[in-house]
Amino acid sequence: MGKPLLNRKNIGLTEHPPIKIIQFGEGNFLRAFIGYAFQELNKKAAFNGGIAVVQPIDKGLVEMLNNQDGLYTLFMKGVKKGEEIQEVELIENIVKGVNPYLNFDEYLGLAKEESLEFIISNTTEAGIAYVSTDSPHMKPPSSFPAKLTVLLYERFKHFKGATNKGVTIIPCELINYNAKTLKEIILKYVSDWKLENGFKIWLLESNTFHNTLVDRIVPGYPKDEIELYNAKLDYKDNLIVAAEAFLLWVIEGGNTLKKKLPFYKTKLDVKIVNDMQPYRTRKVRILNGAHTAMVPFSLLYGNKTVKQSVDNSFTGSFINTAVFNEIIDTLDMDKSELNSFADEVFDRFRNPFISHNLSSIALNSISKFKVRVLPSLLEYVNIHNEVPRNLTFAFACLIRFYKGVWQGKSLPVQDSEAIVLKFSEIWKSNDYFLVAKSVLSIQDYWGEDLTHVESLTEAIAFALKEIETNGIEKGFANYSQQF
Repeated sequence: MGKPLLNRKNIGLTEHPPIKIIQFGEGNFLRAFIGYAFQELNKKAAFNGGIAVVQPIDKGLVEMLNNQDGLYTLFMKGVKKGEEIQEVELIENIVKGVNPYLNFDEYLGLAKEESLEFIISNTTEAGIAYVSTDSPHMKPPSSFPAKLTVLLYERFKHFKGATNKGVTIIPCELINYNAKTLKEIILKYVSDWKLENGFKIWLLESNTFHNTLVDRIVPGYPKDEIELYNAKLDYKDNLIVAAEAFLLWVIEGGNTLKKKLPFYKTKLDVKIVNDMQPYRTRKVRILNGAHTAMVPFSLLYGNKTVKQSVDNSFTGSFINTAVFNEIIDTLDMDKSELNSFADEVFDRFRNPFISHNLSSIALNSISKFKVRVLPSLLEYVNIHNEVPRNLTFAFACLIRFYKGVWQGKSLPVQDSEAIVLKFSEIWKSNDYFLVAKSVLSIQDYWGEDLTHVESLTEAIAFALKEIETNGIEKGFANYSQQF
């Protein structure tokens, strides 16, 4: 007989805690980060909090999650202070998963949970966005902020504006001032939808919004080594998630939040601080910047994982130079501290226990590049009056990646349909300068018209021609002689 499917009945788990957290997002990262963090609170601090997971887009994993009663196995592997760490944790605090696209009433029902205290989210950088066509009558609205506005309004009405029924909102999307941005968009919907002033007052006075930074490398489902993972389990788990041992969560807040989230009773590195900006800048530019810059470049070269990318003599040298000579050069922080942090990041990239597929980091690469890499590129130009060689070539690789096919094979482009169609249209041209100019001029992607950045269009166009003609390694060598 085969192993039984992981669910509460099959492993003898009959009870679950009350719903204290609504989590928007059911992907690998949140399950390896938030699920684990709150489980540690339950174990070490008697937090007694259950999670209701909301699927934020119409395609997702909620059905699979519900088939396993919210249960899944987290494998954590890494090296800390020279010691190998391997831990296996059955995460058991998800009470249920809700798909608002299939059952909108069940979604609204979450607003009426007496024990609800926290809203957590990670809907990727593209998730915290204002969509003008969203309305309160849609079931559901398309954007995450609009969905949340509807949910909070339902809670306000159900509890008749009770001041003690507000919630603590902690978004984990990797944009700067994520909570501040989310709050502003929600208030815009309140205004657009002409919701009563009492709701606005309740929203502002009875709820709190906290900017955050999250840091954990989560490769996700270990498909290439799944038999090795399965062999360690007594049950069949379709939602195994692999993560590194390292975890950092920085949340802006004061003593009230520290009492609500007593992470000081655990061993987790959760910092509740007045200002998280120094932590954010360092992490987003170096770790996430390296990730985002390497993905198209390394995939086009032929690598499949992050570890292969940094271990390979050519691609490893390219990424190293981008980080230490270009990204760190633009940061107004202590250089020895930045170099030390970057060394730790490369150790994490080389984690022998983690197979982090480049394709799994490719989701929404355009919005990620804008947040994670473009600020370093532009600041380098500002300082040196020339484009940074490696980051600019990485930018060209991103544009080439979005063509969708390389050497006769499909590339793992994962982005909105509008962006994919736009690149398909742009790449109908055989003129590399026109392609570069067309992409760089789209202010919706970059926040500004990048054709105004001196030499950038020319450098990208030259790089695109070299990539197409000579491939990545030889193309970069030729490009480097010109820029």
